[in-house]
Amino acid sequence: MNDQFLQSLEWEKFQKSLNRKTWRVEDKLVIKHDLFFNKSYLYCPRGEVSINFLKEVEKIAKQENVIFLKIEPVVNFQSSSFNFKKSDKQIQPAKTIVLDISKTKDELLDQMHKKTRYNIRLAQKKGIVIEKSDKQESLDIFIKLLKKTAQRDKFHLHPKEYYQKMIDALGQDMTELFLAKYKNKVIAANLVIFYNNTATYLHGASDYEYRQLMAPYLLQWKIILEAKQRNLQLYDFWGIDEDKWPGVTRFKKGFNGNEISYPGAYDLVYNKSWYWIYKISRKIL
Repeated sequence: MNDQFLQSLEWEKFQKSLNRKTWRVEDKLVIKHDLFFNKSYLYCPRGEVSINFLKEVEKIAKQENVIFLKIEPVVNFQSSSFNFKKSDKQIQPAKTIVLDISKTKDELLDQMHKKTRYNIRLAQKKGIVIEKSDKQESLDIFIKLLKKTAQRDKFHLHPKEYYQKMIDALGQDMTELFLAKYKNKVIAANLVIFYNNTATYLHGASDYEYRQLMAPYLLQWKIILEAKQRNLQLYDFWGIDEDKWPGVTRFKKGFNGNEISYPGAYDLVYNKSWYWIYKISRKIL
């Protein structure tokens, strides 16, 4: 089994709850995404490619009216050998920051940018309290904060049911909702996935009106300490992009983790005509 949570049985269960068909091909998760006119594409997140894998996926593609297969591998591969095309449409982040949390608490603090360390302590002085919660009302508050953050930082937001189904499918052992409170008001919240040796900061939101309290800094630090307590080795900040999200990227880089670049997305086209229509429609819609 791939050590990425995107290849886990729990993530497959989540995809099925979204009414998406899934397959295991050489133990790699393949997900069907519906498009227009009864067309679709297959998607393998953070999976590896082999000749046998592609042969089996092609059989599925013929049965399911599939236009193309999209993969986002962990490591580089000879895309030309398999006739893949580099895609401009990525689903997962192309770059991320991964922090080695096997280090001691003091070592982690010392390696941070001094402004990040200062902001953590400032949030503590201001009385920010960090809590975990699995209550429905907390998820509702999180969604409201997400909507505000999405408008501010200009990123795509899933419907509320998406996050609810994710939490239900992955379970409390694998997901946690962390809240930052100021005078009993939630002003920041993070949804985190714990899988194998890695904690992944998948979704986060904050109230801009309280930005001077620096709650997101303390929130991240407390989650890192929680991950250490669970004996995990890595903390993945899940996506940076200096052009799209300069503020968020600067914030994540302040913890001074290792910058990781993935190869990107690649498409293996089964139907060239429909693939051309798909690409045109993406530009129009």
